Amino acid sequence: MFLTDLMNKKTVMPDPARALPGRPEPIPTSETHFVNGRPLAGPYPDGMKRILLGMGCFWGAERHFWKIPGVWVTAAGYAGGFTPNPTYQETVTGLTGHAEVVLVVYDPKVVSLNALLKSFFEAHDPTQGMRQGNDVGTTYRSTIYTYDDADLKAAFAARDAFQKALKESGVRAEITTEIAPAGPVYLAEDYHQQYLAKNPGGYCGLRGTGVTCAID
Repeated sequence: MFLTDLMNKKTVMPDPARALPGRPEPIPTSETHFVNGRPLAGPYPDGMKRILLGMGCFWGAERHFWKIPGVWVTAAGYAGGFTPNPTYQETVTGLTGHAEVVLVVYDPKVVSLNALLKSFFEAHDPTQGMRQGNDVGTTYRSTIYTYDDADLKAAFAARDAFQKALKESGVRAEITTEIAPAGPVYLAEDYHQQYLAKNPGGYCGLRGTGVTCAID
């Protein structure tokens, strides 16, 4: 297969019927957060809320969110695809349909959803389609997956506000962020969890546009 053919396959969502089969069992991963010691998969305290955010490579994105006051725990994972319990090696082929995401569990009494969405849009470039900088493929697309209708509505409103801000700043590109109700999220392998805390000099591809997302 030519390299261009392979790249084209990685930037187009696969046919669900032809996606990799995956496996019924979860892949092994960490039980607790390397930085704060809290359980990645729960149980979470009463009153916590969840959202799944994809901003390209999940290493830098996860670090970005675990530093925000009010975020109780974060985890790197795969969501938005078709293959059950995929491995990293499977997702990067483009044949699972998954995006690299961060599961953000937060206390809405301390940090609002709008504050998280504002930070999300400002910290990466959501206009790049199936890529983020030099990271190319469906796994690196911009995504917001929500757990209730009110949060879904807030995500669309934040997108529209940021689109307006981009145009007012002279950026003509359209936002390509995929916004949808959350489906299954599969936690990534142990070495991906809190990667930049374990490897402080590791790769971080986060690059914003420099435009402010004006939402309250």
